[in-house]
Amino acid sequence: MLIWKDARSKRLCATNKDNRMGKETTNLGSINISPTAIASIVYQAALQSYGIVGLAPKNLAEGITSTITGEPSRGVNVRFDGDKLDIDIFIIIEFGTRISSVSESVANAIRYQVEKTVGLKVHEVNVHVQGLRISNKD
Repeated sequence: MLIWKDARSKRLCATNKDNRMGKETTNLGSINISPTAIASIVYQAALQSYGIVGLAPKNLAEGITSTITGEPSRGVNVRFDGDKLDIDIFIIIEFGTRISSVSESVANAIRYQVEKTVGLKVHEVNVHVQGLRISNKD
């Protein structure tokens, strides 16, 4: 079991090597945060960013799986190791926008939303641009 100190709440938090990232124990019980919950936050933050058309699967197997299950964490990979929270996101950007600006903007939006919502410090956000798409010119 790994233990770290949450800077915002000044409490000790813990995680196990299984699928739970953050575990906080209060007098009412415990709170466990899964990677899927963080991936959902990342997904919503990315889609609300300017220039993002959608998310892309990391590989063919994930593409087939996410199509069948409809899971919102498609294109998002969350890793937690000790006190490091690393996020990989695979995006499709609108054609005609500046790729570096959109990538930096989406990384900042993700970092802000995850840290605000969950209270865990994000170590790294890796943005992988998988493609460009031309929007409809109606």
